[in-house]
Amino acid sequence: MEPQPFVLATPDVLRERRESFDVYRAPDTAPGEDTPRPAVVFVHGGPRPAGVEWRPRDQPVFVGYGSIAAAAGVVGVVLEHHMSSLAECAAAADEIAIGVDQVRQLPGVDPNRVALWFFSGSGLLAADWLKHPPAWLTCLALTYPVLQTLPEWGVEPRFDSTLAVSDSGALPILLTRVGRDRPEFVSGVNAFVEAAHATNLDIIDVPDGQHGFDMLDHTGESRDAVSRAMAWVVARLMADTAAD
Repeated sequence: MEPQPFVLATPDVLRERRESFDVYRAPDTAPGEDTPRPAVVFVHGGPRPAGVEWRPRDQPVFVGYGSIAAAAGVVGVVLEHHMSSLAECAAAADEIAIGVDQVRQLPGVDPNRVALWFFSGSGLLAADWLKHPPAWLTCLALTYPVLQTLPEWGVEPRFDSTLAVSDSGALPILLTRVGRDRPEFVSGVNAFVEAAHATNLDIIDVPDGQHGFDMLDHTGESRDAVSRAMAWVVARLMADTAAD
């Protein structure tokens, strides 16, 4: 299947390739600038389709997200993991934890102002961060996420985000949910909303959107949803910085 284009125009920014992630910075970023910028880390979905050579960070949708984050004044990072089956959730979670730690040590990144943004199947991998949110985690976003494990998947309960979210405390959470998702995914989203702290959960609804709307549905509704989600994340990162 050919990669689909991102629903928003992708601005020109600075892109740097690291071993497990790509870093996006604003064009006006000066070498060695003194003021560190907040960062948002994008975590793609999974599992990887069998027999497919898969480089999520090169897909237009994630190049797009990283670029619009950088254009908004924060550091965008697209982090890869290698989950080829749901049985590999634990290994993928370890990859993400290592990658996030490396991102927090990057020059020009404020290690105490970081957002995590999970998509699709990586919603299961958000569970660890929801259950034990570190002090530096400014907010967490979820887009058309898979949040609840099913018995036939053979995934350990640790990765059920509907169970973890009740321990998320004051962590601000953004959920972008679509109206045309698979029934088992919708059920998990509904359970998540019910279990979450209503005061800390914001929801963007995309009633006509399908799973992957940000690359499949080139509509005003899709563009508005992506723009609103990015504005929500950036506002919290910037507000947290201003509070200092």
